[in-house]
Amino acid sequence: MDTNWMAHGLCAHEDPAVFFPNDGVGVIKAQRICRQCPKQEHCLEYALTNKIDHGVWGGESERARRRLIRKRNVVAAKAASKAARVAAKAGAPVADVDAVDATGTVEVG
Repeated sequence: MDTNWMAHGLCAHEDPAVFFPNDGVGVIKAQRICRQCPKQEHCLEYALTNKIDHGVWGGESERARRRLIRKRNVVAAKAASKAARVAAKAGAPVADVDAVDATGTVEVG
């Protein structure tokens, strides 16, 4: 995964300890910085993709990122279930389902 964005984040100019707080007040301070950062989305996606479980990344706390991962897993499971139903209805084996996009649209190959 590309990490060039890290050099352009506001966190590059802060003490790293700011983003690994010990209390809720510290989390809020880090989130304020993240909200102003042009790389916030990249940062959050990096943390989610790499399953980083410590610190504030992309403006989200550890707990918030765990919730986002659970939500993504639920969405993916629902999409897979829909793909299986659509494939079965079309008479195609589930193995022939190529992809399911974020809207649940199924591509059968």
